Amino acid sequence: MTARDRKIAFITGAASGIGRATAELFATQGWWIGAADRDAAGLEQLREAIGKESCRPWQLDVTDKAAYDATIAELSEATGGRLDLLYNNAGIGAAGFFEEIPIEESLKIIDVNLVGVVNGIYAALPLLKATPNSLCFTTSSSAATYGAPSLAVYAATKFAVKGLTEALAVELSRCDVRVADVLPGLIDTPILNAPRYVGGRRQADEGRTIGADAPTEGPFRMIPPSAVAEAVWRCYQGEARMHWYVPDEIEDIDKAKTASPEAMRDARIAMLEAGADALLDER
Repeated sequence: MTARDRKIAFITGAASGIGRATAELFATQGWWIGAADRDAAGLEQLREAIGKESCRPWQLDVTDKAAYDATIAELSEATGGRLDLLYNNAGIGAAGFFEEIPIEESLKIIDVNLVGVVNGIYAALPLLKATPNSLCFTTSSSAATYGAPSLAVYAATKFAVKGLTEALAVELSRCDVRVADVLPGLIDTPILNAPRYVGGRRQADEGRTIGADAPTEGPFRMIPPSAVAEAVWRCYQGEARMHWYVPDEIEDIDKAKTASPEAMRDARIAMLEAGADALLDER
């Protein structure tokens, strides 16, 4: 079977973590996967895992609009101009107080997490419009429920993704293109190894910088990336939710923030002053 005989997913950040788990799940359901990432070796491992007949890899920097356009042109050639699912998943982060993270690092986060998403939607939208019941899906974050301390710029990009999702869910309804996002909590992926900055200096790599002492229960317990992949699958199958929370308890934080952002702010300040992790300690 060729790509033209099957449903098509194009997934960024597909070489590891959530992207890879989603590619593997959809492939088991008979889908053909367009897999994009900067990690060529990881893409080849994914292709070997799900079968060369079910996956075509593209080494891609999502911040490069010209390269993205060329990739989608090649995807269109392979699929006959069809695309059932665009999954904007690629993302990066850095931990530390706002002023201690170099601005160059923060701008990279904005470029990948927001500009990369916008690039992908612009490039792929003609294919989505040409495919009945298509889905434009993006990875936001629990950091978009309440701005996460020590992840300020990362959180800002994820709030932007959430807002973009809400706007496009209205706009693209006229084209039969569905739009949704996922707001994951602490997912066991390589982004947990994001660099940490203290006093303007990048700390030596010591494994996980986010969630190193994750709780064993509650909304920020460690979750496997397959749980997010399952949410993407359920969304494509027709569940009408626009924002998907993984785990479900993340939605409670969103609701509490909406009810009183000041109360949420004051609670986070108290945790910060007490030396607690103001992002993860929800117990």
